[in-house]
Amino acid sequence: MTSEPTSPPVVPPLHSPKSPVWPTFPFHREGSRVWERGSVSSRDLPSPLPTKRTRTYSATARASAGPVFKGVCKQFSRSQGHGFITPENGSEDIFVHVSDIEGEYVPVEGDEVTYKMCPIPPKNQKFQAVEVVLTQLAPHTPHETWSGQVVGS
Repeated sequence: MTSEPTSPPVVPPLHSPKSPVWPTFPFHREGSRVWERGSVSSRDLPSPLPTKRTRTYSATARASAGPVFKGVCKQFSRSQGHGFITPENGSEDIFVHVSDIEGEYVPVEGDEVTYKMCPIPPKNQKFQAVEVVLTQLAPHTPHETWSGQVVGS
C-alpha cells in the first residue's frame, strides 16, 4: 500500500471588515416601548425627574397632605420647563417643574408663590416644589400666559 501524504485543507485567510463594527447605542431592550418605535432620539428617553404624570400616587398623597410653604420665584425657563424657588425661610433653593405649576401665568423672577414639597427619587434627599400657585405677581414686570399672550408691563 502506498500512503500518499495528505495536505491540510485550504482555509481562506481572515479579513477584517472595511469599516469598524461598533455596537449601536441604544441597545435594543426587549419589551421596551421606546425601542419598538424604530428611531430613537434623546427626547424619547424617560426623564429622571418625577413630573406630575410620573409621580407615584403615594408621593402625591404625601405632598398634598404636607404643609404649605411660601417663597419667591428665583428663576424659571419656559423653554427648558423648569426653574427654582427661593424659600421664605432662606433655606436651599427648591426645584420646580413646569407640570407642577397651577394657574394661567408663567412664573417670572420675583413672583411670590405658595407650594408644597415632594422628595426627588431615587435617594429622596432633595425636594421639589409641587402644587405651585402664584400668589403675587412681580410688579412692573410683563407676564406671559401659557397660551403666549403677554399681560402687563
